Amino acid sequence: MSLQNLEFSHRLIDQLPADPISENSCRSVENAAYSWVTPTATSNPSLVNLNETFASELGLSAEDCASQLFVNVMTGNEVLEQTSPYALCYGGHQFGQWAGQLGDGRAINLVEINTEKLGYQTLQLKGAGKTPYSRRGDGLAVLRSSIREYLCSEAMFNLGISTTRVLSLCLTGDQVIRDKMYDGNASLEPCAVVCRVSSSFLRFGSIQLPASRGDEALMTQLVQYSINNDYPELKPENGNFDIETYLNWFKAVCDKTSTMIVQWMRVGFVHGVMNTDNMSLIGETIDYGPYGWIDDFDLGWTPNTTDEGQKRYRFGGQFQVSQWNLFQLANAIFPLIGEAEPLQSIMSDYAIHYENKWQTMMSEKLGFKDYQGSSDQDLFKALEQLLETVETDMTLFYRLLATYQPNSDALAHFTDCYYLAGQLTAKYEQQLDTWLQRYQARLSFDGLAASIRQTNMNKVNPKYVLRNYLAQQAIDLAEDGDFSEIETLKVLLENPYDEQPEYENYAQQRPDWARNKVGCSMLSCSS
Repeated sequence: MSLQNLEFSHRLIDQLPADPISENSCRSVENAAYSWVTPTATSNPSLVNLNETFASELGLSAEDCASQLFVNVMTGNEVLEQTSPYALCYGGHQFGQWAGQLGDGRAINLVEINTEKLGYQTLQLKGAGKTPYSRRGDGLAVLRSSIREYLCSEAMFNLGISTTRVLSLCLTGDQVIRDKMYDGNASLEPCAVVCRVSSSFLRFGSIQLPASRGDEALMTQLVQYSINNDYPELKPENGNFDIETYLNWFKAVCDKTSTMIVQWMRVGFVHGVMNTDNMSLIGETIDYGPYGWIDDFDLGWTPNTTDEGQKRYRFGGQFQVSQWNLFQLANAIFPLIGEAEPLQSIMSDYAIHYENKWQTMMSEKLGFKDYQGSSDQDLFKALEQLLETVETDMTLFYRLLATYQPNSDALAHFTDCYYLAGQLTAKYEQQLDTWLQRYQARLSFDGLAASIRQTNMNKVNPKYVLRNYLAQQAIDLAEDGDFSEIETLKVLLENPYDEQPEYENYAQQRPDWARNKVGCSMLSCSS
């Protein structure tokens, strides 16, 4: 199917109010869910990489994706007939402080399509120019941040984690000045555009902004839109939305959010900027800014330089932040409920449900049949303490744990996951042996065959993740005109749980040169 023959849908723009002002100038947008925007034309657009499998699932043929029309549309140089691009209006809390109106400052929604395989999907360009929500920004995105979003979106999808998807990565032929680390060393960087895709780009902040302005009519419209389109199973048969409907919607948002965070913890992903405007109403990982992957296990690590002092968005704090963010969403919808107790009850349950999901997840990572209560919880916590005692590569440790044989030399077996050999003291060796003995006793209780347990563990403990240094290597090459590593990583990360011996060197621990390298250890919000 060609681009022109896709089945276009207009659910959002038909069901929610538009900004009556068509001028594309930075301003306060009131009583509207979105503003009409035309993407900014670029000088020399070209396709860097295509997500062929996903394109096919969307109904696009290989021939269509190879056309100049495709490149033009995916860079904003051409707008398809019967489509009306727009930018969403929303607010949010940033680092715990209410920031007021934010909105799609560098994202432009091209069109929603109704696909045979995936249902409704919205195509959105990130980096396609200014919108009324760009504030002091230019609405553009640079190649390095675009590569990171392109690769990580599909890495997360293939890990089995709910996420926005990506269709294409394009260069625009233009350059823009960026201060990468906000340290006064600005330079020209190549501009790029990612086409990202989701069934819904609504965020917590979509509800928060009209609520903060006392615009209950728009807030109600947005919640009802989400129920009708994102959670149709909750839609009242008689069409009358009541308190129970709204509470069930909030429970569903909480449920999807807790599942997402647990899965982040499973694979060692740190979002880095969990502001409420970066939290999806459908529980998808969205807005891949200064994210990072845990190399050495550290619950206190954050990849975001802006968060270095506060560590609000550290690896081990992601549940607490998600809970805080949901409290803000609960506050926003309070007028729909009229009393605090039902919302407080759901939030209390959120902590319980998260803990239950986390316990199940950890049981699976360790190869248990199921969770057996407090004794297992003690084993989990003891393992976290052990992993933090010395610099231990989280991804490698769990893969090696699956093949550990009782009474073998533990340090020798796990040697590939340690970063600093000098930390491996006799005391640590004793702690490791003690934990492994407890672990073996627990495995004996289950009585699973070692081969079955190993298979089960390798289904949830990936061998390959998008390590920060791997992404940076691809960026360094791409900025010199070599895009081959982007394709290599894309292919590798399609099967992150498989052995893939031809890619064995991509499963190694972070090299020492990347320990403190910009892009490998710390990132900024600059894009």
